[in-house]
Amino acid sequence: MVQRMQSLQMLLQREQQHCDQAQSALRRADDMARGAREQREQLLAYRREYQTRWTAQFNQGGTMDILLCYRSFMQRLDQAVALQTRQAELSELHLAQARRDLMESERRLASVRKLIERRAAELAHAARQREQKLTDEQAQRMRWNNTQRDRLLPQ
Repeated sequence: MVQRMQSLQMLLQREQQHCDQAQSALRRADDMARGAREQREQLLAYRREYQTRWTAQFNQGGTMDILLCYRSFMQRLDQAVALQTRQAELSELHLAQARRDLMESERRLASVRKLIERRAAELAHAARQREQKLTDEQAQRMRWNNTQRDRLLPQ
């Protein structure tokens, strides 16, 4: 039974390590998702600023070459925003998976802890039974010894 408890303790340590790793992975995934969202917001803000600036510039007049350059750059910006949006979405999916992995790891860790508690309770119960048995046997021997002594003593 003691060997089983040692094995369970080793399992508990391993599950705790897995849980710690899952927590680290979740933090990294959260950082990545936050970074991807922030980068997307920065690109969108730059795109709005660029569009506003050039809209004002075109209201004052401009050449066709400048308009073509503006449109070309806006297309590249739109592509960058689309790529960053996709990256942010992938980061969110990765974050969600990291959360699920952590929850599963915490569930396994809790299960091992519960099993250890049950085994410890079983060991304690078995020890109490052994102790009770020894006490009962000792009391029975004392009664028997008293009975034998009473028989041998003259009355």
